[in-house]
Order: sequence, then C-alpha cells, then structure tokens
Amino acid sequence: MIDIFVIGSGPAGYTAAIYAARAGRSTKVITGQRQGGQLMITSLIENYPGFADPISGPILMDQMRQQSEKLGVEMIFDVIESVDFSKRPFTCVGESGTCYESKTVIIATGANAKWLGVPGEKKYQGTGVSACATCDGFFFRDKDVAIVGGGNAAVEEAIYLTNFARSVTLIHRRDKLSAEKIAQKRFFANPKIKVIWNTRVVDILGDANKVTELLLVDTKCGTEVKKPIDGVFIAIGHQPTTSIFKGQLNIDENGYIITDKIGTRTSVDGVFAAGDVCDPYYRQAVVSAGLGCMAAIDADKFLSVND
Repeated sequence: MIDIFVIGSGPAGYTAAIYAARAGRSTKVITGQRQGGQLMITSLIENYPGFADPISGPILMDQMRQQSEKLGVEMIFDVIESVDFSKRPFTCVGESGTCYESKTVIIATGANAKWLGVPGEKKYQGTGVSACATCDGFFFRDKDVAIVGGGNAAVEEAIYLTNFARSVTLIHRRDKLSAEKIAQKRFFANPKIKVIWNTRVVDILGDANKVTELLLVDTKCGTEVKKPIDGVFIAIGHQPTTSIFKGQLNIDENGYIITDKIGTRTSVDGVFAAGDVCDPYYRQAVVSAGLGCMAAIDADKFLSVND
C-alpha cells in the first residue's frame, strides 16, 4: 500500500515526491508518456531560481528525478488510463495493466500547449518555435517575432515580447481580437506591435538550425505569402491533461481541476492537484514546483489525521 501516489513527473510531480519522501511517506511516481513533462522540450531556462547560468529543461528535470530517487522515491514508467476515487484506498490502473492502490493521490499531469499542427512546427520547437513567451522571449532580443492567436494569452504575450523583440507581429485568423478590452487598449497602443488579420500560418520554414520565415494564407481570398521571421510563439491556449479524472473530480469548463483557494485539495478528500493541471494562469515551472510542495504537505497532513 502506497502512502502518496504521484501521477506526473514534471516540476510539480517531482517536487511533490521530494517533499513526500522527506516526510517519511512511501512515495511512487508514475512518469507518464513524457518523463519530465513539458520542460523536456524547453531548450534553456534562465528564470528558475538557484541557477546563475541558464540550464536546459531536460537537465533540470533529470536533477529533480535524481534528487527524488536518492530520497527513496520509486519511479514507475507507466501511463495511468483510469482511476477510482470513490473510496479509499484509491485505485489507479496503468496502460501496463497494473493496478496501483494508494492512501492518497497527487495529480500532476500538467497541461499541454495547443499547437497549430502545421509542417515545421515540431521540427523547430526550441529553435524558433515556442508556446511560452515568458520562458523564451529573452532569446529573441532585437529580433523580429510573430505570435499566433487572438485571445488574452496572445495579447498579453505579444506585449511581453516587446520588452525584448525589435518587432512583434500578431497573426490572427479573424478580423478582431477576443481579448479583454483593457488588454487590447495596451496592445494597440504599443508601437512595436503589428497585426495581420484574416490570416493563418500554414507552414513554418527554416534552415538547418532555426526558423527563418512563415508561410501565410489569407482566409478570405486564399492568397499565400511568405513572411521573414526569427521566431514564432503559439498562443492558442492550453489543454490540461484531465480526461481520465472527469466524473471523479470537480473540473471547470476549460478542463482544469478545481482546488481550494488556499491549498491543493480537490473535491475528493485525499486527492490533491498541483501544477499546470490546476493552474490556468501562471504556467511557470517555479509555480508548479511550489504547488507540488504544497500538495505533499497537504497529503502528509491528511495522512496524519486519517491514516
């Protein structure tokens, strides 16, 4: 019987495991399909506290994994396909067919950026294609960048990118933005920002090392043009990885797990959530790690009372 069962192996999952193990709880981590989470496709991280020099996402995640294992955490390479939170002990069934039983569960399955699905997008991730301006904007100082989207995230990230880029071009498939009016006011007032309306990105082109241009198509007349660019940021939303928890936990209209306002408790006693799976706003590694710490402390306190 496992004390604390962590589903997910990004910053939230690993940090939860570290704190759970240090509390003396038997702890296992289900890694999921991508051990290390989204940071495994992040080239360099400059804003994670404790590193004077940039550190790559995969190296940071490997350090967290090693730290967890040194504390006695067991890593299980499996993907959870179904859960039963109706009674304790909780049961989780993996793709391998293994049924895991635990006294508590910490969900840290994260959220994946929605991508365009166009040629070149996957090839140039980390070398000109990004879904996080806060993470990667610094690397485009004095460069010309594009951002795809029309909602709050696209507008806010476009404004943020003007702190670094020489120019920012927002590409939107419609003729008006859906972002909040106050954000649009700041957006249109910024002299570094230009907008290309009624346009879709249909290909991301580059050389052997980086993005060099976008292939665009006009949604009204079908005309194609190529736009030289140094980088492109995709801001069309995120999709939390919560499908297997529907019907088991309270989940909001966008798919995020609902937790209490001052902690990580979900609608089921003994089940906790941490990281991007319950955070639609910040989406930063350091925030996820903090929530992972909170989830482990919450789980430990729960066990102290209910075990």
